[in-house]
Amino acid sequence: MFSKARPYFCGQFTTMLNRRHLRIKILHVLFGYYQDEDRDPKRSRQALDHSTQKMQELYLMLLDMVGSMQALAIERIEAGYKKQLPSPEDLNPNTKFVTNKPLRVLANSKHLRKACDAHGVGWANRQELLKAIFRALLDHEEYTEYMASEERGFQVDRESLVRMFRKHMVNFDLFQDMLEEESIFWVDDLDLAASMAIKTIKTIKEGDEEVELLPLWRDDDDDKAFMEDLFTQTLALGEESEALIKEGAQNWELERIATTDRILMKMALAEARTFESIPLKVTLNEYIELSKYYSTPKSHGFINGILDQLFTKLKEGGKIKKVGRGLIE
Repeated sequence: MFSKARPYFCGQFTTMLNRRHLRIKILHVLFGYYQDEDRDPKRSRQALDHSTQKMQELYLMLLDMVGSMQALAIERIEAGYKKQLPSPEDLNPNTKFVTNKPLRVLANSKHLRKACDAHGVGWANRQELLKAIFRALLDHEEYTEYMASEERGFQVDRESLVRMFRKHMVNFDLFQDMLEEESIFWVDDLDLAASMAIKTIKTIKEGDEEVELLPLWRDDDDDKAFMEDLFTQTLALGEESEALIKEGAQNWELERIATTDRILMKMALAEARTFESIPLKVTLNEYIELSKYYSTPKSHGFINGILDQLFTKLKEGGKIKKVGRGLIE
């Protein structure tokens, strides 16, 4: 698990974004919206688009970071040759890492270079950080064991590269500090972006000369429509949802309920009413899980109790309708 990221994703993905992560992004943007006196929906919608774009940039940056390790390794070998008094190791360097096959694919990928250039992603202004990551890698056990091992082959190369990335590169403290400084979104994006980078590396096969990059959205745009509709409907139903929450939390003044809890419940109510094919149990569980990581220790129980009774009320009133196999009650 990546140390500063949220331990939050699971399953298999064919895109960079999944619905749980989209809910997190909407939560963050809505938190800013409700904290802003102007409460400009258009500006918040732009912020949501920006946050998804930053996710794609981070994914590309991670792959580019891995690929950049080869050039640094080559520079190190060349520097050894140029020493006035080169050691036997300098003259006969271990080239196992430099010739790591999946690493070479990433380092030479025109697809990756083109995507990075298109999104303005790169390490040109972060060379010192990149070199620090590489220097620390040289002392990491995954690297030293790989270099010392007599095992050879494509699968060994790929598995070792994944472990070096997962256990060292992505968890390097200075790298994570940079993420926090450069984008408010990247701390939450790191876990999923790193998982997508690993998935991408694992798709590289022996004989490949190019890497297949994951798209931000699926071709059918279902997830993008989910994000747009959930964001829009949460705002559109905001006042009505707030009244329902106030009624459901009879022993609480609305102002005493944590802002994050109120936003999560508004999102849950909007999702339950808008998406007829998503089971209520799924919606309830998703927002309970979100509350465990983004709100107070007792929030998940509070949210569970309020939403459970409100869902029942809205179903009975005909405001929540589910269609599809197993959803019609």
